[in-house]
Amino acid sequence: FPLQTLGFDVDAVNSVQFSNHTGYGQWRGERLDGVQVWELYEGLLANDLLEYSDVLTGYIGSVTFLRTVIRIVKALKERSPALVYACDPVMGDHGRLYVPADLVPVYRDELIPLADVLTPNQFEAELLTGVSIRDEADALQAIDLLHAKGVGTVVITSLDFDADAEHLVVLGSRSQQRRADGGDAATTTTVRQRFRIKVPKLKACFTGSGDLFSCLLLAWSTFLPDDLPQACYKVTCSLQSVLRRTYHFSQRHGPRADDQSGASLPADVMKARDLRTRELRLIQSKRDIETPPQSNDIVLELLPCDR
Repeated sequence: FPLQTLGFDVDAVNSVQFSNHTGYGQWRGERLDGVQVWELYEGLLANDLLEYSDVLTGYIGSVTFLRTVIRIVKALKERSPALVYACDPVMGDHGRLYVPADLVPVYRDELIPLADVLTPNQFEAELLTGVSIRDEADALQAIDLLHAKGVGTVVITSLDFDADAEHLVVLGSRSQQRRADGGDAATTTTVRQRFRIKVPKLKACFTGSGDLFSCLLLAWSTFLPDDLPQACYKVTCSLQSVLRRTYHFSQRHGPRADDQSGASLPADVMKARDLRTRELRLIQSKRDIETPPQSNDIVLELLPCDR
């Protein structure tokens, strides 16, 4: 929906078909496996429907599926060398994996080197690099290691440092080789951009905010190809608007400590009611996705590129 709202034609492949997201604790449905996703690829190939400018991947629940994605990305890049592969390496958060542990080395060693854009959260960046991220210097070290694997654009989407209890930090970096002005094809220069964005914390947890970030970043990076900091600023403004709208809705309609109407209901029912009010208010935020509202409490700062 966010990409389509911003004017992109999207062929969506659901890696899972679930009744609800897994944060509810119980769900029904099916996972797509590697054989099934390859069949979809072959169907597109047979009909010459593989003219894509970008590929974006998110949650992947099995090694067979992940290795099939690797095959597909390699094939698509061979057909279209300019294709941009954006990878949101959804593996876990807050120190907890929510995919099988055997996916981690496949991401780290096989998929990440194919990515042009990478959007891990703090925990995922630690898994991919082995760096324990406690402060900005650690995060920049992790980013440099990911650049060394061949990823041109790295954005760590949510850094939570002990030194600042009031804010989350988005930390981004781009390192790209470009042909030098006036030079021949063999003369290149490295273009670097680095920045941080500080965002006020909201006292709530949301599911899907990382997915929304990666979608919006793909869009705004297309609109502003030479200005990653400004693209990420717009992404963050839209995302924060969606989260604030969701937060206020949950405060008005979610279960409250002083509400006795549900006191006799089972705990899992109360949890489901609470989670339902914290489903991202995407439809209601359509205008803020199309035109990101600027916010004085979201601060973009450019960083030196001397590393």
